[in-house]
Formats: sequence, C-alpha cells, structure tokens
Amino acid sequence: MHNYILTLACPDRMGIVHTVSGWLLTHHGNIVHAQQFGDPDSTHFFLRVHFALPAAEPVEALAADFAGIAERFEMQCQFHDAARKARLLVLVSRQGHCLNDLLFRVSGGQMPAEVAAVVSNHPDFRALAESHGLPFHHLPVTADTRAAQEARILELVERERVDLVVLARYMQILSPALCRALQGRAINIHHSFLPGFKGARPYYQAHARGVKLIGATAHYVTEDLDEGPIIEQDIERVDHAMGPADLTRIGSDIESVVLSRAVRWHVEHRILLNGRRTVVFR
Repeated sequence: MHNYILTLACPDRMGIVHTVSGWLLTHHGNIVHAQQFGDPDSTHFFLRVHFALPAAEPVEALAADFAGIAERFEMQCQFHDAARKARLLVLVSRQGHCLNDLLFRVSGGQMPAEVAAVVSNHPDFRALAESHGLPFHHLPVTADTRAAQEARILELVERERVDLVVLARYMQILSPALCRALQGRAINIHHSFLPGFKGARPYYQAHARGVKLIGATAHYVTEDLDEGPIIEQDIERVDHAMGPADLTRIGSDIESVVLSRAVRWHVEHRILLNGRRTVVFR
C-alpha cells in the first residue's frame, strides 16, 4: 500500500466528508487516519486524511482527478506523498540550541524531513553543520548587503528544492519581499514573555522584572514582525531563586522543543491556515 495525505479547507456545508470518502472508495483507498474541524467563527471546514492506495500514483494525478470535487466545494486542497521527506533550509545566527536540536531530531528519524543546508550570518556553527554532513553557507549581512544576501537565500531555496525555511534563532529581520516569497513555508521561533522583552539579552530583562513564567512561540513568518499565525507555544514557571543564566537555560530548552514541534507538524502536513490563526491536527 502507498500512503498519501490530503488536506483541505473550504466553506462549511453538508456532504464534504461523504464526498471525499466516496472519492477514496472509487480509488480503492483505505482511510488510515482522519481529523476534521468546523470553525463556527470563520464558517470554514478543515480536514486532514491519511489514506493508503493499492498502487502508487503521482500526487499531481490525484489532484487532477479530485479537481471537480475541489471546485464544487470551493476547496483549497493539497495531496502529499507521505513517504516523501520534506527538505529544510535552516537559518541560524550565534545561538545554536535550536539548530543542534533540529539536527539531532532529523538525523534520528524523529520527523519526516532532511536538512538541505544550513545558512548563517556568522561562521560559528560551520563545524556543527559539517559534522552532520551538511553544506554550510556563511552569508554575512549588513544594511548595504541585505538585498544581495537575501537573494542568495532564495537561490538556495530554489536550487535545493526547499519545502520549509526554519529560522532557528536567526537574529535578522527578513525584508517584506523575502517574507512574501516564503509565505506559508517559513517558521520562526522567539521567546514570549509577559511582559514582552525585545532586543538583546531578553532573559536578563525578564530576570530584572521578576517574571514568573517564561515561554516560546513558533509561528509562520509574515511581513508583520513576530505577528504571523501561531503554530505552537509553551511555558515554564520560574521563581525568584533563579538567575539570568537559569532563565536562559530553561528558555533555550523551551524554544528548542516548541520549534521542533512546529517543524514536525508542518512537514507532516498537520497545519492548515485559518485566516490569522492555524488549525493544528496533532
């Protein structure tokens, strides 16, 4: 049996699941797992179906055969070959905890992905990338060279057939043009505190304010800085006895876990956009 994943979103109405199931039946498909959600606020319906077919078929052929149903129900839908590993391009600066965690999880087979290359505006993690057998591209950036540097990143995305760009503590603000080019296929991780702390050494700022909770947020990259659709968040309680180094250590762990969850859910095709929000089928 050959496994596929269908994801779709459309205006909510009767008969969607019945029609999709009937189409699968005509292809002798077996539903392995299915999840659905009808959003009363947006009046949209979301569906993820993992199914198996007795013979392999190109996803383009499946999409073409399904096109009539998609048009009738005004669906935004995608077919994915479940055996295909997503290709990642990881961007990093001088904090390597998220990069190290991702490389370990990918090499250990914990997510259906492969890292095409690592890009950094600093040379610090060349040895780490090369220890995993990965190309490392040192692309320094200044205000004067930003456009050329981002053009190099897009060249890599195209040349390496990258499915997802992961900002693993990449401490550069992407231009609006690059954000648009990577819409829906770039994920960022950042610390999230109440109150929020921007700029350098956020955990030191948090300690100075005596925060009791620290956390992290993974979201899709948009032109609005740190305002993209949220994929995953987590927090951990801290107390007065913990210093800035303790908060940094705990925060780094949270950031790594939250980012890895978001990346895994994306490459497993579990995330559907719902306006400024996301539907995540875990």
